[in-house]
This record gives sequence, structure tokens and C-alpha cells, in this order.
Amino acid sequence: MSDLPMIQIRPTKGWAALNLRDLWFYRELIYFLTWRDIKVRYKQAVLGIAWAILQPILTMVIFSFIFGTLAKLPSDGIPYPLFSYAAVLPWQLFSSALHRSSVSLVGNANLLTKVYFPRLIIPFSAVMASLVDFGIAFLVMIGLMIYYQVWPTLMMLWIIPLTLLALLTALAVSLWLSALNVQYRDVQHMIPFLTQFWMYASPVAYSAELIPTGTWRIIYGLNPMAGVIQGFRWAMLGAQPPDILLVVSIAIVLLLLVSGLFYFRRMEKTFADRV
Repeated sequence: MSDLPMIQIRPTKGWAALNLRDLWFYRELIYFLTWRDIKVRYKQAVLGIAWAILQPILTMVIFSFIFGTLAKLPSDGIPYPLFSYAAVLPWQLFSSALHRSSVSLVGNANLLTKVYFPRLIIPFSAVMASLVDFGIAFLVMIGLMIYYQVWPTLMMLWIIPLTLLALLTALAVSLWLSALNVQYRDVQHMIPFLTQFWMYASPVAYSAELIPTGTWRIIYGLNPMAGVIQGFRWAMLGAQPPDILLVVSIAIVLLLLVSGLFYFRRMEKTFADRV
């Protein structure tokens, strides 16, 4: 017994209060919670994993009919189904990760009240679970590119950091929302409206090139997903590069993430009592 490490749980101050190194110490717990979230999502589902394919495809079909055929919105010279699906792909990743992680603390109340572990693991693992659906939907994107004879280039490697940016955006926002949801349960009812409003404020159904350059484009870049979506279209389809949009988006995500981490850690001591 003397060889076992002794862990002292006590309050900390300053930057060290984040204790991000604990995520590495508890990496096995992150894995098991992520795998559990994946299994729960598809357990007793009639269509099972097919939902990961149907949801983005049906969204693409509706957008193509309404915005591509009826409204005839410009698509930067790219076939509109391909144009819209390249945006739906990162958007579904973001919205799914945001919804799951924002309600994750309340959904894991039994764990919060029974055992100690870094509470940050719960929203983090919920975000990571969304990568499974994204990977399946990404295969459909490759199939669409082959159908429309749009061949991938080395620029597709930018999908990796852009995917990470989408996940960090979801995590940054969910740190605020998950902590607030513990105190105010009506936050979870606000999340569907927030994601719907956010989608129309992002260049999912339309091109970011419709936004005038200059001040308006910088303001539009305050939406972190604007740079991510434009980056996906650029990396996969050779559309216009995200330029200032991506720079502003990265800055906003870092601001939200750092502030969200400190707020989450500040409220963490109240989770077990309020959940």
C-alpha cells in the first residue's frame, strides 16, 4: 500500500488552477466515457449508424432544392450539392458536439456526486464522441467528390486543423453552457434555438463571398464557424480561401476557450451540490 500515490484534493489559485495535465492522467477515463457516449447514441436505434449518413444528406438535399434550385444562390462555381455538403459536414460536427457537451454535466449527475475526477473530462469526452459521425459523413463527401469529378489535392490536409478548430469551438462554447446549465436548467432549452440561429449566421447554405470585404467581413469573422466552413470549402473543393475570416475565428475561439476554462473551473466546486 505504501507504493500507491496519495492524491490531495485542495483549492488552487492562478493559472495552475486549470490543471490541464489531469486530462492526460485520466486519459483512460476519457476513452471509456467517449466510448460509452457512442454506444448510448446508437443503442436500440432502428437505423443505427445510418443516422450519421442520413442527417447530412437530407440537409444537403433540402438546401440544394431551396437555396440552389429555387433561390439560385451563387456557389462559387461549384455544384451546389457539393458546395452545401462541404459546409454541412463541419457544421453537423460542431452542432452535435455542442449539444452533447452542453448538457453533459446534468446527464452525468450520478458520476459528479459519487467520485472525484476532473469535471472537464465530461464535456471533453462528449465533444470527442462526435468524431464518429463526422468520420462516417466524411466518406459520403469523398463519394460526392468522385461523382462530380472533383479530385482531392494536398490542400485536403488542412481538414485536420480545421476539424480541430471546429471541435475547440464547440468545447469553448459548451464550457460556458454546461456550467450555466447546472445552475439554470432552462439553458438546455435554449441550445436548439442557439444552434439554429447560429447555422443561419454561418455560410452553410450560402457563400461567405457574399459578405463585403473590410469591416463587415471582420465582424462576420467573429462567428468562429464562418472561418471553419469557408476553410473546408477551400481545402476540399478549391473555393476561395478563408483569408481574414479564419484569422478572426481563431482569435475568438482562443478567447472563448481560455475564458470558458477559467469559468468552468471556478464553478466546478458547485456542480455536485447543484446537479
